[in-house]
Amino acid sequence: MKLHDFKVLTFDCYGTLIDWETGILGALAPLLAKARAQPSRNEVLETYGAIEFDQESATPAMPYSQLLSFVYKRLADTWGASVTNEEANVFGASVPDWPAFPDTVDALAYLKRHYRLVILSNVDRISFRSSNARLKVEFDAIYTAQDIGSYKPDTRNFEYLLRRLREDFGLEKPNVLHTAQSLYHDHEPARRIGLASAWIDRRHAQEGWGATKAPEGTPAYDFRFESMGALADAHRRETSA
Repeated sequence: MKLHDFKVLTFDCYGTLIDWETGILGALAPLLAKARAQPSRNEVLETYGAIEFDQESATPAMPYSQLLSFVYKRLADTWGASVTNEEANVFGASVPDWPAFPDTVDALAYLKRHYRLVILSNVDRISFRSSNARLKVEFDAIYTAQDIGSYKPDTRNFEYLLRRLREDFGLEKPNVLHTAQSLYHDHEPARRIGLASAWIDRRHAQEGWGATKAPEGTPAYDFRFESMGALADAHRRETSA
């Protein structure tokens, strides 16, 4: 299997293209400053990831920005802090402030010359709009949890993706390489439906799973890269060989 076997790259965004852990930690700083508990960086991310996943499971149709407000209040309860609705809503609106990884923009610009690029993200459309401006590329399609009514790792999201790619572009499953950081949210369900995937192992130099739920074992994947830049470089080597 080679990278140039595929016609479309489908992307998770947050954690893969956008540095959501840096964004989350920055947006949580006001809460952590007044929390009775003082968790470590990894503890903050792990607690956030567990509560976010639980909230997504409980309210799958809730838009992501609203869902984040609920997550913020639950984190405040966990860490013994009192917060207002306004503070929770500010956190819910923080996604546009989350930065892109340093290698993302150049990698996407290169890959755009060789593939259709498509987003499949656990986000709402308004939040993604500002992230899209940071990524500086025109995606061929954007499919969000708000469009689908559920959050990954629900396989409904991937079935929706494949149906829309077939209807909108005439692309079938063998044409698609799903590209993502989260083994739990993306690679496990991708494997369940027989979709090829590339793991962008952004946390390769860190312990634990950060803000994503730990997978059961290590799900199968077809490619592994430590960054989007490394994926683009691998494609360059293939095409120049």
